[in-house]
Amino acid sequence: MSKPIPHDTTGESECEHALVHLYEFLDSEMTPDDEQRMRDHLAHCSPCLAELSAEEIVKKLVRRSCAERAPEALRVRIHAQLTVMTTG
Repeated sequence: MSKPIPHDTTGESECEHALVHLYEFLDSEMTPDDEQRMRDHLAHCSPCLAELSAEEIVKKLVRRSCAERAPEALRVRIHAQLTVMTTG
């Protein structure tokens, strides 16, 4: 993981900043100052907090989906279908 670069916020509203950098915040890839700025904004902005919550849910679902393994019967059927498609 590379060292976070401080954000240049020229011309950005607090909401624009929050929405553009949500994933950096979720992934703990912000400088301490930018992270504190995000926390301060989220503490007072319900729409941005709601967006953050939605993104957290999506991230958790993706993480969980990537960890699960398909049932063996499904894997066998998919493999058989791919074999038919490539040899047919």
